[in-house]
Amino acid sequence: MALVSGASRGIGREIARQLAQQGVSVYAGVRKQKPTAFSPDRSSTVSSYREIELDVTQAGSVDAATSRILEGSGRIDILVNNAGVSDGDHDALQLDPDKFREVMDVNVLGAWRLSEAVVPAMIRNNYGRIVNVSSTLGSLHHLNRPSEPAYRISKAAVNALTRVFATRLDGTGILVNAASPGWVRTDLGGPNAPRSVQQGADTPVWLATLPPDGPSGGFFYDRAPLEW
Repeated sequence: MALVSGASRGIGREIARQLAQQGVSVYAGVRKQKPTAFSPDRSSTVSSYREIELDVTQAGSVDAATSRILEGSGRIDILVNNAGVSDGDHDALQLDPDKFREVMDVNVLGAWRLSEAVVPAMIRNNYGRIVNVSSTLGSLHHLNRPSEPAYRISKAAVNALTRVFATRLDGTGILVNAASPGWVRTDLGGPNAPRSVQQGADTPVWLATLPPDGPSGGFFYDRAPLEW
């Protein structure tokens, strides 16, 4: 059983689709919003996964969604923390505190809330895969431009969260990793991005289905280790 946040469109939707194609039962976490230019209409949704209302910024919504899944199936084996927002391209020396809080709340605290909610069930079942969708823009090694400062800082924090959780859960059967999907044609990436959603979803799906001897605490791009 898998839960994918931010799955109403784009990379999250494609991750849910690819997992379902592999025979995984998937809940796609969505917020109430209209389809956009880069997402197909809801009428074309593949029936092999189910949508569930989920707002990662609201503890009550996180609890309600995870409780509903656990009551129905007794387990959540895979969590993909994909929900994310950006502050856009602006001057890093002109801080917008409200926008920074919003970005951190979705990208970092959202992943933290969901992970906390599902880990107890994973521990009981001695199995779990947590995938945090990060970004090369959050890699300190590759950070050479000041654009999207809040987004970059949030993804660096997601990478740190990945390492902290991987260490905390060592020996429990739960593997925790981060993935960069690259620059993908989505609402966030825009229509000129060079990569498709299929390419962007591949590494998160791979990490979500790792064997027991798979890596934990790593950062990956196109299934290869990426510098932190």
